[in-house]
Amino acid sequence: MKQKYLITHLLRGEGLSEISVKGYRVRRDLLYTETDEWVRVEGDIAVVGITDYAQKKLRNIISVELPRRGSSVSKGESVGVVESIKAVADLYSPLSGEVVEVNERLRDSPELLNHDPYGEGWVFKLRISRREELDSLLSAERYAEKIGRE
Repeated sequence: MKQKYLITHLLRGEGLSEISVKGYRVRRDLLYTETDEWVRVEGDIAVVGITDYAQKKLRNIISVELPRRGSSVSKGESVGVVESIKAVADLYSPLSGEVVEVNERLRDSPELLNHDPYGEGWVFKLRISRREELDSLLSAERYAEKIGRE
């Protein structure tokens, strides 16, 4: 009960660019999936990465299997793998579309996902084919509530 109040209290900070829940950062300018990917929409392109919550759960990331550039993917489809010394996790496409770019730097520096998950650690860019799928993504507030329940 007390924990729920804390999350609600943090969500009311309208001027803040990030929400902090249990030590995890949730950026307000992004959309999120239930499977812990973030999405930044730039016109008809979606930039996709893993959340601060996901990278902290995985801990020391040692490799990333990236989706293939030019491939068509469907919302919810596994498009890659993130491996840490602790676990292996699938990376899911948050939307349907065509992979137009991948972050090649992650091949040699997968630790970018740990150090800067919302910046240099982006994973791939997707040309959105079904914009209506954006409605199924979580707002920062809803994602923060999800983290708070786990």
